[in-house]
Amino acid sequence: MVGIRFGVIGDNRKQLKVVEYSREMEPHWCEKGHVGYVLEGRMEITFGGKGGDKVIFNSGDGLCIPDGAEHRHMAKILSEKAVVIMAENTK
Repeated sequence: MVGIRFGVIGDNRKQLKVVEYSREMEPHWCEKGHVGYVLEGRMEITFGGKGGDKVIFNSGDGLCIPDGAEHRHMAKILSEKAVVIMAENTK
């Protein structure tokens, strides 16, 4: 995928990622659960299962997105880049 760099620490059940997104990221729908913190930048998350609701996350904001099809989501980067530290299920 274009526009994403990340490092991973974890095992076969959970991962801790530090992810750097750029504006060139190819948007895609994700159904994995994420719990994390925006370290740098600004991003918009569109939720497909909630009528297309959009939420903006800025540096310093925490995020908690449950997993599953009903919580599918897509990120769009609004700043030059966004850096997020997050834990996610690998199942």
